[in-house]
Amino acid sequence: MVPTGPPKLTPIWRAIVEISFIIFLYYSNLLMGEFSRANERGKSLVSAIHDIFTLTNFSIALVSALIGYLIVEYLRKKL
Repeated sequence: MVPTGPPKLTPIWRAIVEISFIIFLYYSNLLMGEFSRANERGKSLVSAIHDIFTLTNFSIALVSALIGYLIVEYLRKKL
């Protein structure tokens, strides 16, 4: 019997995973910047987290993730 590798994700699941990862990177970058700035003024990590989770930031993250995903998919097909 020939061993097979792990099953591949369907395209929709791969898109969800990649977009979610881009959103995670966006928020982690925001948190690092906000916590560094908030910590200088004596604020806590909780207040920094509260400041970054807004509808505006989520909209920016989602649009950026979709654009990033489309660019990566385009390059994947071209290469």
